[in-house]
Amino acid sequence: MSRWLLPPLTLLAGLLLVMLPLPSAAEPFRPDWVAMVALYWAFALPQRFGLVLAWMAGLLLDVSQGTLMGQHALGLALITAIALHMHQRVRLAPIVQQALFVMSLLLIKQALVLWISGMIARAPEDLWLYFASPLVAVIFWPLVFVILRDLRRRYNVS
Repeated sequence: MSRWLLPPLTLLAGLLLVMLPLPSAAEPFRPDWVAMVALYWAFALPQRFGLVLAWMAGLLLDVSQGTLMGQHALGLALITAIALHMHQRVRLAPIVQQALFVMSLLLIKQALVLWISGMIARAPEDLWLYFASPLVAVIFWPLVFVILRDLRRRYNVS
């Protein structure tokens, strides 16, 4: 496999995880896999992973979720820009601090998506459950980090 293909392929894997069916009670707790994968690549390879790839992944997420076109793309591009700006500090942080930083970025993305949804009168009914996804992502960040780091090392992506 070509080294430049790994980030887009892992973003597609994240998109597939987002599209997997879950019971309706578990749906609000689904982590934003695409955003977590994009944040990993922004931290690990800031010189190769940019806003264009994050924007395109967000557009694919918009299409798969049936949301307003550009809604998730804007949120993903915003948090990726913040991650690219802060990548040197975050890379040195312990995994727990990284998870908390990722959670805060995902909360920003969720708030932006909620704001856009409210502007077009599609806001969810239960706001507390709407923000459950970033809180659950804290649990899964170490797993995402270790899997993607091992893939990056195995395929010598640098």
